[in-house]
Amino acid sequence: MSTVTSPASVDRELAAIVGDGNVKRTDFEINGVVPAAVVYPSSAEEVGAILHLANDRELVVAPAGGLTKQQIGCVPERIDILLSTTRLNKVEEYDPGDLTIAVQAGMPFAEMQRQLGEHQQWVPCDAASLEHATVGGLLATGAAGPLKSTFGHMRDFCIGIQFVTADGKVVKGGGRVVKNVAGYDLMKLLTGSYGSLAVITRANFKVFPRPRQTRTFACSFHSLDEALQFRTRLFQSPLTPMCMEIVSPGASEYLSNQGTVRDPDHYSPEQPISLPAVEWQIVLRATGSDNILARYTRELGSAVTRTLEGAEEEQFWEWICHFEQSVLARHQNAMVLYTHLAIQNVGPALQALQRVAPDYNLIPAAVGRAATGNLVLALMPLSVDPPSAMQYANCVSALRGMLPPGSSAEVAHCPKEAKPHFDVWGTTPTDVKMMRAVKRAIDPKNILNRGRFIV
Repeated sequence: MSTVTSPASVDRELAAIVGDGNVKRTDFEINGVVPAAVVYPSSAEEVGAILHLANDRELVVAPAGGLTKQQIGCVPERIDILLSTTRLNKVEEYDPGDLTIAVQAGMPFAEMQRQLGEHQQWVPCDAASLEHATVGGLLATGAAGPLKSTFGHMRDFCIGIQFVTADGKVVKGGGRVVKNVAGYDLMKLLTGSYGSLAVITRANFKVFPRPRQTRTFACSFHSLDEALQFRTRLFQSPLTPMCMEIVSPGASEYLSNQGTVRDPDHYSPEQPISLPAVEWQIVLRATGSDNILARYTRELGSAVTRTLEGAEEEQFWEWICHFEQSVLARHQNAMVLYTHLAIQNVGPALQALQRVAPDYNLIPAAVGRAATGNLVLALMPLSVDPPSAMQYANCVSALRGMLPPGSSAEVAHCPKEAKPHFDVWGTTPTDVKMMRAVKRAIDPKNILNRGRFIV
């Protein structure tokens, strides 16, 4: 681990902004780098004052929420200030009748969801670790789960945003009404920027009525080709499931109590529940009236090997969402990648994973959105001894080389010792020049998450 000692004068100035009890030391590390100080502001104005100070002193700032995605990205050069948004945790405005809510960015997503649930409403996002992940963190990292298949990304129903730039200016974009077309689409600019452009302090969302009932249908196949042919038939049918996941043979063991590190606040059945260990699965989640759900049963027919409802269904989708956490809990040297593919390239990407893994003594497993091309690929070492750094690098290079043109695969998790040997973000996007121009315009001194993101 490396660390940078924050000058006492900086500590005093930070304490003058947020109070003595809100500037602390930490043992938390980001890819081996320990922040010199952690600061906890309670307002956008305090965030602005902190960033103004950091910009003047050219201190590197890492924005942080629930600390669920901090290990993603390159090894940072240094971290002088870890800026935690966890004190920005209030609902600022909620109008159930207008289907809108405005919350501070440090609110845990699950807490916002609970308050919406009192009115049978929700924001349809099911990314991992929602008990801890914050609203701002989910936007900044572009996190999503199986519901993306139908509802899209959080940015698609984020209608307003407040953020603070590197020089300390508080900026607003969008608004608090659904029909809002004025100004630049700053929500999309900041979504997925990993805190490299600004610190999100508030977000406004349009909300949706929560489904009254759902049912899950697990369909099993002897080969990937059969599963993909079934997927094609679904695309051509009138069925419109909420979620459509593809599960590889190696992933099934992580979709159970034995495979998942559970949150104690969530439902825990007395007996283990897991889907049968078959070769490939397409798993659908449907919502609607009794007649609509009955139609799914009829049209899916004999392909269905198991139907899930109620607590059993909720448990299964929690396992799906936490697949990568389950892998990492059992294999500390595992490598996890996120893919961004055209729908027709899901099959070739999974075939590439199956072919590459044995060449590097790794075990493959995959779960992901069969209807969007967003897969979570896992590669686990066959032996207790970790592979060499170059083995990870060569495996990533081989896998990316087998992906169809226009595809990308970012390495979300791997041993930090391997990261200097390859580009964790993968293929440089075609608009990288524009990304760099935006970064220079908004953060010319490069104080925000220096060295961790693409630019």
